[in-house]
Amino acid sequence: MSFAVLTDTSGNLPTRLVRENDLKLIAFPYYIDGREYRCLDTEAFDAEEYYARIKGGMRVTTSQIPPQLYRDFFEPYLRQGQDVIYVSMSSGISGSCNSANIAAAELREDYPARRVEIIDTRGAALGEGLIALQAAQMRDEKVGTELAAARLRLTAERMFNVFTVDDLMHLKRGGRLSNLSAMIGTVLQIKPILKGNEEGKIVAFAKVRGRRQSVKTLAQMYDKLVQNPETQTVGIVQAGCRGEAEELAALLRQNRPPRDILLVEYEPVTGSYVGPGALALFFESEEGVRSYNGESAAGLMKQAVARAGETAGETLNRLRGKEK
Repeated sequence: MSFAVLTDTSGNLPTRLVRENDLKLIAFPYYIDGREYRCLDTEAFDAEEYYARIKGGMRVTTSQIPPQLYRDFFEPYLRQGQDVIYVSMSSGISGSCNSANIAAAELREDYPARRVEIIDTRGAALGEGLIALQAAQMRDEKVGTELAAARLRLTAERMFNVFTVDDLMHLKRGGRLSNLSAMIGTVLQIKPILKGNEEGKIVAFAKVRGRRQSVKTLAQMYDKLVQNPETQTVGIVQAGCRGEAEELAALLRQNRPPRDILLVEYEPVTGSYVGPGALALFFESEEGVRSYNGESAAGLMKQAVARAGETAGETLNRLRGKEK
């Protein structure tokens, strides 16, 4: 059964890729001086001006998408006889994923012959967008909806979301940083290294001295943890620091070059969370990489099994067996 691939603007995909891959977007709203904005076209977004204004003191607020808007977004595809796979921003940083699940539960009752799969990427920016691109590829390859959803959930388990910021106050102000004790020691050029954890929440798990060292640390984590880079498109997302993003891309190409690197600017909603100077890296590793805290990559899978019972990989193998 064919499925439509839906996602949201948090995925940070360039408009060109959205169109080429026939992705359907729902936009997160953001507000400046009480006025609502939505950004469905990243190529028309003036990131340089936006991040300069935030650096100058402009306050940006956001809100989640309510269930009714998700219902209105999903239902036309179900009416057309298609299944729906919605690739969502992390439930750990936004209530919108829960809104999507509420809408999906209602629609499953109204359309019992259709599948509505909500993929909680437990990520944002290209940690979400790269998964949406994989969903589009599976749709084009005519992979069944259930199997495609299982594969995407496994990818979400393996997708390492790691980044650094210039100022943790943006994450703190927006309530997106889970371990506030990590705020201590952010002066004297100590730069935090943050990640998306097992629950898709943002946590600080390391500190380094100086911005240049933080960029090198992201590259070192990639070298240590990436799996099969020659088959991957790796994502880099930056907020007003393109030079450092290009430096990071060059470092990734030195030791374990990926098949491709997608380098983009943060769109306005996720960008307002992380603030000017944010630099993020997204790549696939072992299942269980979200528990990484500086240890070697070996043993991550064992930890995941101990925590989760049937892992996403085991679910995928079970579904493959059903299709044979």
